[in-house]
Amino acid sequence: MNILIVHAHPEPQSFCTAMKDLAVATLGGAGHSVQVSDLYAMNWNPVASAADFPQRSNPDYLVYALEQREAVKAGAIAADIAAELDKLLWADLVILNFPLFWCSVPAMLKGWIDRVLVSGVCYGGLRFYDRGGLAGKRALLSFTLGGQAHMFADEAAVHGDWEPMLRPLQRGTLAYVGMSVLPPFAACHVPYISQEAREEILRRYGDYLLQLEFAEPLSFPSLADFDRGLHPLQQEMTA
Repeated sequence: MNILIVHAHPEPQSFCTAMKDLAVATLGGAGHSVQVSDLYAMNWNPVASAADFPQRSNPDYLVYALEQREAVKAGAIAADIAAELDKLLWADLVILNFPLFWCSVPAMLKGWIDRVLVSGVCYGGLRFYDRGGLAGKRALLSFTLGGQAHMFADEAAVHGDWEPMLRPLQRGTLAYVGMSVLPPFAACHVPYISQEAREEILRRYGDYLLQLEFAEPLSFPSLADFDRGLHPLQQEMTA
């Protein structure tokens, strides 16, 4: 299996980086091919702008997604985007590895999503969810955070359930472009726990990575359940 790990943490000695290193060692040791995009180490440019298009189909007004589509067709997209898109298309599994910032990803990773999930390749028109451009690939969120697990246990918890927080990533991004999304792995409370507790999290993460082929993907819409106008098909009433 080809695996791309997109890692976004500003501190090379962080626990999040240790999770990335463990994933590289564990998955590589299991015989998989692994590439890493370490966005901070790469000094990745997170800003989606007109500079991403050496040639413009419409030089007077920037519609970013439309320019993406035309630039990819013409082979005229920024070199850093093209290199990451090649990795993405090579991968069977994509792991986004990051610290949870304000219930979301760091700006560096958001910029990777904005610039690399290009229109016309990853999505476009009715090419989304199970008909998305990346259908057949799988994806996984692995992230660290300061909160404790019980704070996100369910809607009665102080912060509520994870799912609404992760929905823009899991449903609105990864599932939208066609990928099957595996259950996330969260490393909780890591700034405040002992070294032994950190090692236990890494052990559990390693075990999880080795069982990915058996993981049941999360459930998201199928376009077969909607009509041409994307209205839900009416279920036949049964007596």
